[in-house]
Amino acid sequence: MGEQHNRREFLADVGRATLIATVGGSLAMDLGLASASASVGDDKSAPERLEFGSFEPLAALMQETPVDRLLPALIGKLNQGVPLRDLVAAAALANARTFGGEDYVGFHTMMALAPAFHMSKELPANRQALPVLKVLYRNTNRIGEVGGRSKEVLHQVQAACSCCLPEGRTPAEEIRRAARAKDVERAEAVFAGLANEKPEVALDALLLTVQDNAEVHRTVLPYRAWDLLGLIGFDQAQTLLRQSVRYCVKSEREWPHSAADDRPRVVLPKLLDQHKLTSRPLGKRTVDDAWVEALSRTIFESSAESAAEAVAAALAEGIEPNAVGQAIALAANQLVLRDAGRTGRQVQPGKPEGSIHGDSIGVHASDSANAWRNMAAVSNSRNAAACLILGAYQVAQDRSNRGGDFLKWTPRPRPQDLAEVKSIDPAQLLGELPSAI
Repeated sequence: MGEQHNRREFLADVGRATLIATVGGSLAMDLGLASASASVGDDKSAPERLEFGSFEPLAALMQETPVDRLLPALIGKLNQGVPLRDLVAAAALANARTFGGEDYVGFHTMMALAPAFHMSKELPANRQALPVLKVLYRNTNRIGEVGGRSKEVLHQVQAACSCCLPEGRTPAEEIRRAARAKDVERAEAVFAGLANEKPEVALDALLLTVQDNAEVHRTVLPYRAWDLLGLIGFDQAQTLLRQSVRYCVKSEREWPHSAADDRPRVVLPKLLDQHKLTSRPLGKRTVDDAWVEALSRTIFESSAESAAEAVAAALAEGIEPNAVGQAIALAANQLVLRDAGRTGRQVQPGKPEGSIHGDSIGVHASDSANAWRNMAAVSNSRNAAACLILGAYQVAQDRSNRGGDFLKWTPRPRPQDLAEVKSIDPAQLLGELPSAI
């Protein structure tokens, strides 16, 4: 299992939450304010360790329980009446505190939590916990592998006050500058200064940095964090979105960035300015399915910059953002339907030749398109336009730059696929679906 977890007592963990001095311990717990990731000014009384109020005992359970005893412990909690959504929330917080968006397996596990919970609601009552328990097991297993509570990444951070920003520079711009400078302390401090703002304000500030590079994890991580807030509560926005701040800095610090990788830093501002999309609300002009299909085909067949230009032009014409988002999603779906699968050189255990695994071009493109669309729906006008422009850019870039001959490959269902379908009865088709998958 890896290094044993630290065995500090639950009561000691919960007790530390009462040390939040800014509002008083018990009130902090009652209001869920113990999760705040920032202390302001010179107050040194707040504990360094993040605490999660009423979620703290469950979060500690996720971090401290040996993985071979985890599932019985979680089932015991469910039998005691703990809602499944609370287990998901606690796991997400434990994950964020442990990994901070910097561990590959860790942040993939976090990104699976909300989908697992959404899947659970589609199952019969006696099976709803299954997809969630699978992810919770993976979560605790990885926490144990990296060293448990002794290796936590996220801690309290002192917020930078707005008066400390260079004149004329917004918090969003300063976070981006700090990320590009590989200065994680500064980026986190400025982001922490937004702790008392509405969560949408924090997301908008973060997106300016996220939009520096169209890379799947950079794109999807903030959306999955935002999606979890509907389960956990928006008072935890700082904790969950901080992961993306750290991920972006880690990307700048540790990974090679070619001019092509960072091309969105040139393309996006140019298109926003050219089409005057930085300071006006987006339009509400409706279009028909044929228009959506035509834009989808343009995005799918174009270069990344041409696809981005087509979307910027559509938004400038007043087309409603949802229609543009649909076109982006359809273009990404073509990558899934046409993917020929792994070549012989790409075979790995559990990923045979011809298989379409989660890291395939089409699946990554669809995940990114979904993230850009959903973030556009909750962002200000500037960021909504930027997200959709980059959504198109990323789909076209994935088709042309990541390998494969998608323009020539035939989309599914192919004739040989249809030949195997013998029934037209819906119930029988649904019954055959599991074995087909």
